[in-house]
Amino acid sequence: MDADALADARNREWSRLDELSRQRLDGAGVDELITRYRAASADLADLTTSIGSSPQSAYVSTILARARLRLTGTDENVLRQTGRFFARQLPAALYRLRWTTLAIALGSLAVIAVVAAWISSDPAVVASLGSKADLAYYANHAFTDYYTENPAAEFAGMVWTNNAWIAAQCVLFGVTGIWPIMMLVQNAVGIGIAVGVMFAMGRGDVVVLHLLPHGMLELTCVFVAAAAGLHIFWAWLVPGERGRGAALAAAGRSLGAVALGLVFALALSGAVEGFVTGWGLPWPVKIGIGALALGVFLAYMLVLGRRAQRHGETGDLTEFEAGTPTLVVG
Repeated sequence: MDADALADARNREWSRLDELSRQRLDGAGVDELITRYRAASADLADLTTSIGSSPQSAYVSTILARARLRLTGTDENVLRQTGRFFARQLPAALYRLRWTTLAIALGSLAVIAVVAAWISSDPAVVASLGSKADLAYYANHAFTDYYTENPAAEFAGMVWTNNAWIAAQCVLFGVTGIWPIMMLVQNAVGIGIAVGVMFAMGRGDVVVLHLLPHGMLELTCVFVAAAAGLHIFWAWLVPGERGRGAALAAAGRSLGAVALGLVFALALSGAVEGFVTGWGLPWPVKIGIGALALGVFLAYMLVLGRRAQRHGETGDLTEFEAGTPTLVVG
């Protein structure tokens, strides 16, 4: 085969393919691009088989690479993906969890109240938790010193990473159906014991004032994480028409994003705990800052989430990003 002769004969077709690969195409243009791409691929195969590597084959290969990239597409700009995630996908996923989060919050607060009331009203139970001297030291020093014994930035980072890990476990191990409930019960009982001891020692005002500023947002984040985990479990348990694997994958994609989103919310609660709770500000100001932090999160979850849902967002990836779904009858 004469490579120069083939190039002369096909030059106009190759140039047209190169031109199409650089344009925004309609349906007819895409069809033409595919047709010319196949023809050029055949030309490249003839050139490579007959004479091996050559300037002509290198030229055609370059055109084909550009055309192939035009056909298959490129990754979306990461900044645009990030913006869509925080403006639409994440709030939509959080909005789906609103009622489950509320139920979990009410149940957890009830457990905290019952445990605290039981402990504070029964001296024998209080005595079983430690000696009188140890409990007095805890109520008068250890509980409050916890918030100031380390530098504020270090303490904020410590509680942030710990709470983010707890939230991630609730989401990632939610498919078990047991782990989120276990974490919730453990957390509620632990807080209830601390509150009960403080009230029994006459320091109820201290525990309330120290828990409210950061605890409002921190506990809400834990409730949301547990709700996400339980929704994933429910998708596995009751998959509907899609099949168990497809339902679990969809729930994992949309609600797994909640774990990432809660990292930022817990960073805010960690900052409040590290820089506000234990330090010298008037208590109304401290509680006001905590309430503001919670308000920002709830507005993001409910207001922005409702708007995202109205635009058709579910928190899941788009069909193109997730891949072609399995078709079902019905």
